[in-house]
Amino acid sequence: MRLLSLFAKPKRRKGKAKRANPRWRRLGRQVAWGGLGLSLLGAVGGLVWLWQIAWFSTQSERLAQGLLDWTAGLGLKVEDVLVTGRVRTDSGEILQVLQLDRGLPILGFDPHEAQERLELLPWVAKADVERRLPGLVFVRLEERQPMALWQLDRRFSVIDKDGRVIQGARAERFRDLPLVVGPGAPEHAAALLKLLRREPDLQRQVIAATRVGERRWNLLLSDDIEVKLPEEGTSAAWSLLADLVREHGLLARDITHIDLRLPDRMIVRGRPQAAPETDT
Repeated sequence: MRLLSLFAKPKRRKGKAKRANPRWRRLGRQVAWGGLGLSLLGAVGGLVWLWQIAWFSTQSERLAQGLLDWTAGLGLKVEDVLVTGRVRTDSGEILQVLQLDRGLPILGFDPHEAQERLELLPWVAKADVERRLPGLVFVRLEERQPMALWQLDRRFSVIDKDGRVIQGARAERFRDLPLVVGPGAPEHAAALLKLLRREPDLQRQVIAATRVGERRWNLLLSDDIEVKLPEEGTSAAWSLLADLVREHGLLARDITHIDLRLPDRMIVRGRPQAAPETDT
């Protein structure tokens, strides 16, 4: 069997190599120059086409602006901006986002774009923007409501009812809000606070709530009493604790820990008693 190498070089035949026909050389040069000419012609044509597009675009913009100026001359221009629902959002920020000045053509103002820009502001949860001809822009804001303070390591943030951090909100201004601590706390804070509100007298003694293992809560009550809530059955455990406080004055005793994690029992740990002093 004979093997054929695909990379084997063909053997040259002995004898003089044939010279290329001069006519083919001239034809090749003509084709090359013709191709270069066509390329140059195409490039010039492309530049002309781009210039025409830019010219028509500029003319269209000038025509549109002229029409808007004409409508403003007829009285369709911005005379006032009214905002409702604003509590914490700065009015200067709103005007800056709206990009409005008195006298601008009101038909050139896009309410949908303005709404999208407003909803990027830290305190704005939802915005509705309307043009009310001839000259009023009406803005309705729904602001985010601060629900709690969130501590992660040594950093404090203000969170809303959805557990989202309100950027730019200064925590020291919201010291009266409930305090939740640890990773995962913001996402579950609303459910916890709803539970605590069922027993308002006991809720008032809660200083902070710490998320443990992103599964359950530990509560710090006044007098440095720690309450360990269970992962499941949290509502029943909280009601049981409230009943014991009302009926037996549990928190008035000298205790430090209340463990409610076991479904059939409650573990209470008292403060260690100091050794009595003796005379020597």
